[in-house]
Amino acid sequence: MKNLVILTGPTAVGKTELSIKLAKEINGEIISADSVQVYRKMNIGSAKITKDEMQGVNHYLIDVLNPDEEFNVHIFKEMALEAINEIYEKGKIPIIVGGTGFYIQALLYDVKFEETDSNHEYRKELEQLLEKKGNEYLHKMLMKIDPMSAENIHYNNAKRVIRALEYYHDTGQLISEHNSEQQKNESPYNFAYLVLNDERERLYDRINKRVDIMISAGLEQEVRELLSEGYREDLVSMQGIGYKEMIQYIKNVLSLEEVVDLIKKNTRHFAKRQLTWFRREKEVTMINVNEFNYDKEKILENILMILQKRNIIKDNNNE
Repeated sequence: MKNLVILTGPTAVGKTELSIKLAKEINGEIISADSVQVYRKMNIGSAKITKDEMQGVNHYLIDVLNPDEEFNVHIFKEMALEAINEIYEKGKIPIIVGGTGFYIQALLYDVKFEETDSNHEYRKELEQLLEKKGNEYLHKMLMKIDPMSAENIHYNNAKRVIRALEYYHDTGQLISEHNSEQQKNESPYNFAYLVLNDERERLYDRINKRVDIMISAGLEQEVRELLSEGYREDLVSMQGIGYKEMIQYIKNVLSLEEVVDLIKKNTRHFAKRQLTWFRREKEVTMINVNEFNYDKEKILENILMILQKRNIIKDNNNE
């Protein structure tokens, strides 16, 4: 079995800096599991790592798509597998870093997202409903049939909503049930699934400060430029936290103060959902950074010990 390291946790917990230290220590390269950092031009709102911050460590799946290009779990898995193989060919260890738990799960357990033979008539019917009644109407249809899927799929992601409705119509099985069955798969990797965590108040404080930094760094200008380049507000990419709220300020719906408060609130809620997801995953190792007094070197030492126990590294060197 080939080795794989996952370093994840809620937004603003400190994954980026630690991932660079870890990659340097174990001769690794980083694959981003982030649904917004994959897009070019979306730098401030996604808290995207900069070239300087990378410190020469190779990164994959960052700045690879335009904001109007489709990106979903299928595409992520395909791109990530290519990157993993490329990293193995170099004799290095792939490190998955990011907070999109669904993407990590799909890759780690090789989840198969079965497609049915397309029922063109039913799909056409759904597409007509979409045109006539809008995204939210279709999303409510899905919510009645498959609430779990509806919670995981944004109403603006009409393709995925239609796919889920179509899957149920054609098979009689909920797509969420099918995916849950797939999630019982054994992983094809020898892996360590590391989840960074912190005391809630400290994490929320860091989130609030990060949002203030984003505003000072020019989030409003970034969103204005995206809109002026023709990237519509209903794109899935533009529904990312920070972007969708700032659009409300640009449209004079909310004041800047209201938008900043809303971004902070939505980011805190997102962090809470991330932790809920990671806690219910099997075979995760929770690392509470507060227990190490936020000392990055001590946290790194602890991670290296875990990797040695899992036979991912020996004596701090790549196998």
